[in-house]
Order: sequence, then C-alpha cells, then structure tokens
Amino acid sequence: MFKTLSQLKEKSNKDIRLRIAFTLFGLAIFILGTSIRVPGTSNLTSDLGFLELVNTMGGGALKNFSIFALGVTPYITASIIMQLLQMDIVPYFSELSKQGPTGRQKLTQITRYMGIIFAFIEGYAFSFAFLGKTGNPSQYIYIAIVLTAGTSFLLWLADQITQKGIGNGLSLIIMAGILSTLPQMFIDAFNSLVSFDATIQLISFGIVKFIIFVIIYFAIVIGVVFIEQSERRIPIAYANKSTSAFGNNQSFMPIKINSSNVIPVIFASSLLSIPTLIAQVINNESFSLFVSKYLTYTTPVGFVLYVILIFAFAYFYVFIELKPEEFSKNLQDNGGYIPGIRPGKDTQNYLSMILMRITTIGAASLTVLAALPIIFSKISSLPTSVSIGGTGLLIVVGVALETYRQLEGSILSREYRTTYSRRY
Repeated sequence: MFKTLSQLKEKSNKDIRLRIAFTLFGLAIFILGTSIRVPGTSNLTSDLGFLELVNTMGGGALKNFSIFALGVTPYITASIIMQLLQMDIVPYFSELSKQGPTGRQKLTQITRYMGIIFAFIEGYAFSFAFLGKTGNPSQYIYIAIVLTAGTSFLLWLADQITQKGIGNGLSLIIMAGILSTLPQMFIDAFNSLVSFDATIQLISFGIVKFIIFVIIYFAIVIGVVFIEQSERRIPIAYANKSTSAFGNNQSFMPIKINSSNVIPVIFASSLLSIPTLIAQVINNESFSLFVSKYLTYTTPVGFVLYVILIFAFAYFYVFIELKPEEFSKNLQDNGGYIPGIRPGKDTQNYLSMILMRITTIGAASLTVLAALPIIFSKISSLPTSVSIGGTGLLIVVGVALETYRQLEGSILSREYRTTYSRRY
C-alpha cells in the first residue's frame, strides 16, 4: 500500500493524481448537496426505522430531507430488479444480456429510466411522510420532482466520476455518504461517555469507555475485511491440457463467503419499509399500530422477520447469480471438471452443496453485521446516532478494497508498459 502511494508522486502518474482530485471534487459536491434542504421542508425528527439504511447510504440526507434525500437508492433497486429479470424471467432482457456491449448499453439505459421512475414514486411517498396531510397535491408533486432531480444529478455525477476519476462512481458516492457520518458519530459517542463536569475518576472512566468503544468498532472493521477477503477455491482441471508435476493444468473457481454482498439486506429493508411508507400515506391508526408493533426491527417479531428475509434473499440471490446447473454445463462443454467429481449432474450437486454451506456462513455473518446496530441500540444508552456494525461498514470496506485494487492495477500496468518500452 505504501509503495503504491509513493509511486503516485512520480511524474509519470500525474494523470492518475488528476483523476483522484476529480473524484474527490465530485464527492465534495455530493457531501455539500446533502446539507441543502428541499425548500419548504424541515428535518425529520421521528425514527426512520428501516429507512435508516437509505439515510446512512445518503450521508444523512434523508434525515435532513435534502435535495439528495433519495441518493442513488432508486437506481440500485432498479439494477437489482433488472438483474433478476435477465435470469430468463423476461426473454427480451435475457436476449439483451447476451448481445455484448450493445445489449448492455440498452440495459443500462432502461435501468436508468426505471431508476428515475422509482425515484419519483419514492419521492412522492416521502413527501407524505414529511408533510403529512397538511400539504396539497402541488406540494407533493413539487417535492417528488425535486428529489427525482437530485437522484438524476447524482447518477450523472457518478458517471463523470467513473469516466474521469478513479473507481466506480455510484459505489464511491455511497461510500462517501456513509463515511461523512462517522466523525459526528464519534463526537456524539465521546460527548455521551465523557462528562467534564464530573470528577477526575468519572472523566477517566468515561475516556476508558470511549477507547473501548473505538477498539470494538475497529475490531468489527477488521472482521468485515476478513469476511470480504475470504473465499472458497474450487479446483478445476482441463482434460485438453497436458499434466504437470507442478499442477499447471489446474485452475480455481473462487467463491466469496459473502457472494451476495449487501443485496439481501437491501432487499429485506426495502420489503419491510413498504408497509411503513403505506402507513405514512394512508395515515390509518390501526394499520400504523400494526406496522409499528410487528413490522419494525425494534420488536421481536419484526427482528425475526428481518433475519429470515436476509437469509432467504441471500440464498435466492446467490443461486440465481451463480447458477450451478449452467456452470456445470459450461464447464463440461469446455473440457473442464472438478477433480474427484463426475461431470454433469454430480458436478451440479457438488456446486449446490458448496454454495449452500458457504451461503449459510455468509448469510450468518451478514445477519450479525446487520443486527449489531439494532442490538446495540437496545442495550446501550448512547444516542441513536451512535451505532456499532451495520451493513454500511461492509459497503465501505468493499468499495475501498475495490478502488484500491483498481488504483494499484493502473499504476502497475503503467509501470510494466514503461519498463517494456525501455527494453524494446
């Protein structure tokens, strides 16, 4: 890592430094926009419930009801739905996915339109959550249009960062939103644990508690890095390659422990947030009471349902994405096989068994990470702005690692090209 940072100072890497500067400038625009409130509205003072994930990914923009309150969440939702529709559910989308760059370009365009439609629908629903029944139809539509415009601008900004900066623009915007809330969280934790009006002993005890809090927080970060880097390697051999004493004829199929990443949590949160949004819109007392009693993570029933949905979506997404039957068929067609496993049905069953075991571990770790803030809020007297764990950490770690790999790859490839041109 330090070698990569030192190589950035070299004159030949000036354009990479400019790309990094452009990326930071774009993210600064996003952070600035999270503090610009929609005209005629105020901060939301009530508990966000399952919408807290949207608020976290947007850097607190939803709580402030800023012009970026929706963030890029509508586009993420549209992307996930489009991924599922390509899995032989809608033949037209399946055909587009097989047409190479042209098909992917059309799919991206359709996904953007779908994301903007979702943004308008969500913005219209959120306008009821913030204004209640005190507003009129023109106000609701006005707020929905402003929030939709904010999401559209963020999608454009993400494209600019991807093309002219470093890393994936959408992922970096989400990461920046999460990281922007961390300094205030640590300040709130310190102010809650340390009271300078108390005695020296109590002040010292509060400082010790704050240090323990920081240690636990970074220990969880290390655990998330470990989970993100962990993978199961399935050996694959090819019959048309010559054997070697060093096993050069063998390659590996890596399967991450958490192959689904945070998508199960997004699915579960989105599904459980629908009744909350409906309750805000219809403003029915009995329905709102039912939702708050059974469909929020603060209640035992809601928490258990949340966990079940995370596990269910984790298995569903992994098997839809990796497709053991299709992989087994492609492997056999290319003359490949898993040593000790017969091609065909046996290979499919073996891969399914491996995916079941790995997904169980991945879903369990993802559930623990998602449940930590909920449990912590129950057993801790700290403010609601202070939490430990959360899927936001998984997003930050994953995006940071991926961006660093891209940066390192750009520098190494340039160094290789420079060395090669000098030699020849």
